[in-house]
Amino acid sequence: MWYRSASFILDKQEQQRKDAAESRPLSPVSTAMTENPSANVSMYYQTRAAHHGVVTSDWLAQAQAAVAGNAEDAAVENNASAGEEKGKKFSVVDEFNNWRKQPELAEAVAAIRALASVIRSSQAKTMMELEIELKKASDSLKSWDTTSISLTAGCDIFMRYVTRTSALDREDFGSAKFRLLERAEKFGEISYKARRIIAMLSQDFIFDGCTILVHGFSRVVLEALRTAAENKKLFRVLCTEGRPDRSGLRVSNELAKLDVPVKLLIDSAVAYSMDEVDMVLVGADGVVESGGIINMMGTYQIALVAKAMNKPMYVAAESYKFARLYPLDQKDMAPALRPIDFGVPIPSKVEVERSARDYTPPQYLTLLFTDLGVLTPSVVSDELIQLYL
Repeated sequence: MWYRSASFILDKQEQQRKDAAESRPLSPVSTAMTENPSANVSMYYQTRAAHHGVVTSDWLAQAQAAVAGNAEDAAVENNASAGEEKGKKFSVVDEFNNWRKQPELAEAVAAIRALASVIRSSQAKTMMELEIELKKASDSLKSWDTTSISLTAGCDIFMRYVTRTSALDREDFGSAKFRLLERAEKFGEISYKARRIIAMLSQDFIFDGCTILVHGFSRVVLEALRTAAENKKLFRVLCTEGRPDRSGLRVSNELAKLDVPVKLLIDSAVAYSMDEVDMVLVGADGVVESGGIINMMGTYQIALVAKAMNKPMYVAAESYKFARLYPLDQKDMAPALRPIDFGVPIPSKVEVERSARDYTPPQYLTLLFTDLGVLTPSVVSDELIQLYL
């Protein structure tokens, strides 16, 4: 498995750049990997192989199947942002906002791309200066929205992923910065591809004739359903309205465009309709250390109903949403409030609950579909340890 390690690939790329004309011939395995990138295992899986030291054939087969046939991802590489404009001081928040203009790009991925641009535009002369600069940029992004779990988790994982290589201690600053930028860009690419990998892994659980209940607008859930529709699977979706922002209406509109049969429910009709459902599929704002999830308000009560009626509860979530949090109850997390319009005047003495999300404990979840694989809630703690080591 040595040829799948991240350090080998990065060393090979650097050697090719330095000795383009005189580089020694690549091995047949390495040549195949270079000429046919769409057949490669994701760089994230390759890096995990380097850190774990051993990779099972089943794990690699799962990864290969997830990313096969998705060569079009290359179009979103590094051309969306030029980093620092000439004559203008670089701002990581401005760079982040530029990336956020892409409608299909998740907030955390936009932050990861922006942090990669910090390395690219840095004028630091030492690794210590560069790491301090990265830390300040990460803190600036996290303070941009202190309630966003995925944004905070994405920045934290980026910092750990990019800087956790002992090779940096043995290189001159120029080479170390180049290696740091390589890892940053690879992490951005991996994070962008996460949604499609999850969609592919979830296909084994979406079968012909099934009825799926979804709650809230989740792009990764929508991608999984879109992939199933493209694979000619016959299924129907029950979609909650998603008050107060009516996010369920957005999902139902998107599914209607795909000619997927959709039935729209008011949020309070979940228990009434659960006997029609074969599975529940939701996204997540964050996956916490216990294996539970923090998601749009109403997810917890849906999980309770599904558990009571023996319906599987699946969660689709990217690994950059894995957060170092351990909430003990519903109030044990930073509040994320939202405006609520009931359509009628509310007396000033009436208190209105404006929390936007709730916490679903792991015992109510069946499986999590992630770009690391299909996980049980109990495995999440192990994966968090590996991500943050």
